[in-house]
Amino acid sequence: MRKLTSLLGLLCLTGLITPAVAAKTQNVVLIVSDGLRWQEMFQGADPLLLDAKNGGNWVDDAEMKKRYWRETPQARRELVFPFIWGTVAKQGQIFGNRTEGSDAHVTNGKAFSYPGYNEMSVGYPNPAIDSNQFGPNPNPSVFEWLNKEPDLAGHVAIYGTWEAYYRIFNQKRSQLVIQAGWTPPPKTGDASKDALFARLYDTTTRFDEEDVGNSFLQVKLLDYVQRAKPRVLFVGYGETDNWAHQGRYDLVLESAHRTDAAIKELWDTMQAMPQYHGTTTFIITTDHGRGNAPVEWKEHGVDEKGSENVWIAVMGPDTAPLGERKQVAAVTQSQIAATIAAFLGKDYVKAVPMAARPIKDVLGK
Repeated sequence: MRKLTSLLGLLCLTGLITPAVAAKTQNVVLIVSDGLRWQEMFQGADPLLLDAKNGGNWVDDAEMKKRYWRETPQARRELVFPFIWGTVAKQGQIFGNRTEGSDAHVTNGKAFSYPGYNEMSVGYPNPAIDSNQFGPNPNPSVFEWLNKEPDLAGHVAIYGTWEAYYRIFNQKRSQLVIQAGWTPPPKTGDASKDALFARLYDTTTRFDEEDVGNSFLQVKLLDYVQRAKPRVLFVGYGETDNWAHQGRYDLVLESAHRTDAAIKELWDTMQAMPQYHGTTTFIITTDHGRGNAPVEWKEHGVDEKGSENVWIAVMGPDTAPLGERKQVAAVTQSQIAATIAAFLGKDYVKAVPMAARPIKDVLGK
């Protein structure tokens, strides 16, 4: 037995085999709510934005307070995010409450979407990516890398509301399954469902030519999960960012609440399937923060102080239920890529030395 143990140790050191980091996780889902501030995640509704003047709300001020205002941050945040605070935070861990000594931030120096998605999926920033209109990503993502692993090939997919995901995950090179933006979904084989999808896509007035609504994405996503049973999945919801840019705080809170419900629906759907039950880890985050109330919350980037601050939540069978993390070492967006791989027993940092190391606290070892 000692000889076998020594041999295994030698093989690990020489890189011929990679030691598994997580024990139970077989499937990983990375979920992003675009541009959702840490302030709302940890403190709920911002009191400076619950009026028409600062928040641009179409809902009556008194009604806004009735819906979203409570005396404590804990009560307010649970109103907006009942699943994240009622389930994810209780069964897993969440980082990023700067008032409690938990710092989660980007390292790309840009604090807007394309650089953020690159950083979280590749594991390091690329200074050349300086625009959301940047072309196909020259950096292979952890999803592309995992799709080349024999046990995962063909079981990795990207689903999101933003058309730019085709460029961010470089579909031409990566050959990943990608469903994004207003691209019509593949036929399901159900004639009535396919006809309904076609009609909705043809007749819906588009708020944004690049960004489909979260509800359109959700129907396609659940169908794909039940039909194709992917093992590694990226999900990008865009409405929280879209409504903030429009200066509609009432719809930021509503879309955040609906995104929380969509994440719950995806979790419940997967946990009801034998392949996913008890073997699936969710990582939930945002691509960037935003400026502060009462004005800068509408935008983000280096000119809006605080846009570099994000949040990261993790729940799964290998993650200890430590809840809201307080007074802990900082975590970064760049650590997400290697964390995804580590949950699947893969050493991404060894393959991509520039990538940040995994968030060890959530891995259970």
